[in-house]
Amino acid sequence: MISTSMQEAVSNKTKQLANEAVALLKKLIATPSFSKEEDKTADLIGEFLSHKQIAFHRNGHNIWAYQSHHDAQKQSVLLNSHHDTVKPNSGYTKNPFEAVEEHGKLFGLGSNDAGGCLVSLLATFVYFYDKKLDFNLVFAATAEEEISGANGISSILGELPKFTLAIVGEPTKMQMAVAEKGLMVIDATIEGKAGHAARDEGENAIYKALSDLQVLKQFEFEKVSPFLGKSKVNATLIQAGSQHNVVPDKCNFVLDVRVTDAYTLERALAEIAGKLSAKLTPRSMRLQPSRISSDHPIVQAANKLGLSTYGSPTLSDQALIPYDSVKIGPGDSARSHTADEYIYLQEIHDGINGYIALLASYDINSK
Repeated sequence: MISTSMQEAVSNKTKQLANEAVALLKKLIATPSFSKEEDKTADLIGEFLSHKQIAFHRNGHNIWAYQSHHDAQKQSVLLNSHHDTVKPNSGYTKNPFEAVEEHGKLFGLGSNDAGGCLVSLLATFVYFYDKKLDFNLVFAATAEEEISGANGISSILGELPKFTLAIVGEPTKMQMAVAEKGLMVIDATIEGKAGHAARDEGENAIYKALSDLQVLKQFEFEKVSPFLGKSKVNATLIQAGSQHNVVPDKCNFVLDVRVTDAYTLERALAEIAGKLSAKLTPRSMRLQPSRISSDHPIVQAANKLGLSTYGSPTLSDQALIPYDSVKIGPGDSARSHTADEYIYLQEIHDGINGYIALLASYDINSK
């Protein structure tokens, strides 16, 4: 919960902004926006900005806008969240595309991940839109976060200024994630030699793979992060053979590697490769782990406001942002991707107040 002192730091204007944010979130919930299919929700966000007489830019399903007093000589801060969702799972008892209020909760697909964060950041941007700050604010509502897609935030970074800081809206109960695990998916291949299963011939790739899998079962990375603990590697898929009477000459398996800020993906790959005989081919090296210094002004601002900090095990667009960043937002990550997803209406009010207080306390010159 946001402290009383934080509540007092903002004006009554936020009440109206919160009501408008909730109204927009209801429209977003009612509009399907699966990854790569976010065109209609991008339209809604653009309409909201137009109604506020705020000019915006659009590339694909990504929308961004600059503060009215944008000054190219100043450093810039990015406010970012995503408007795509996963597909609803079979456990839903409510219509995932109907925004329903019950007992102080707003139900609907994407309400918690990350609609509440998105509209709260948008309301915060509107609050500061015509105010002069020591830094520029840029708001970006981006696509394809749920699949770390190429047409999401990474596709527009070249059109945006360089940022001193990015605030990424994800449901964290308004705690500040100052570190986040990265992700590397590796395709591993073991080569054997084909032969007839009835005769003592061939070299079974499955048996050769077993030794690697046993190593992986016991494997631990050498370095441990003080924020995120241990990096993890798990074998999650395996495939071999074509028919019952042929000794398989190849065994393929997939590794899911969650890498802490103690490593780069490249260093983690090298450490795993040094223990295995399989040929390892990473699918991507884009989703790097991140960590922001405890001396960074945004962390100092969080400390001043009494916000707790932690390391996040879940992936977000932080992994694709090549600047100092933190992850913070209303809602609870434990509700993400669950049946009958919801966010408390009060969490949205508190989220807007919290974001405003955080930016008001942010002293970009305190480094």
